[in-house]
Amino acid sequence: MKITILSGSPRRNGNSVYLARQFMKGAEEAGHKVFFFDCAAHNINGCLGCGHCGMNGDCVQKDDFDIVRPHLLEADVIVLATPIYYFSFTSQLKKVTDRFYAINGRLLNKKSVLLASMANPSERVAYLAVAVYQSIANFLHWQDMGHILATHLWNPEDIRNTDFGKQAYELGKNIK
Repeated sequence: MKITILSGSPRRNGNSVYLARQFMKGAEEAGHKVFFFDCAAHNINGCLGCGHCGMNGDCVQKDDFDIVRPHLLEADVIVLATPIYYFSFTSQLKKVTDRFYAINGRLLNKKSVLLASMANPSERVAYLAVAVYQSIANFLHWQDMGHILATHLWNPEDIRNTDFGKQAYELGKNIK
């Protein structure tokens, strides 16, 4: 199975990146091919809403979305990994998901996972991120394979002292 992970964290060693890497480790050990895309390390513009792509074609913008696009199209599973910044996805991840518009017709019927980390001790803080994730999954007829909402992580490496990494690893290892 081919898996594309979209990491929306601007912190290279942040908590959501750790979740994504643990998921990837489990998935690779299970024999899956995983492509990890660091949204924050690439130059991706937001969707212009120009309609040129017809929701199923080429985008007029030529930027680093062209790097991840073929991996999204080939993926059986798409993983969205993000810290919760002001109640939702980071802007780095949001720019990539907004560009799904150009390939809507070719992203149908995949599987998906949400991995999120947050400082707040309550999962309710991630309500909007979960709602956006579920809306994308519903619109594209994705099968939700699960999500991890890692709470109470104030510092970039706090996750290493929790069970969340193991949960992500197990989710990746057992993805089918």
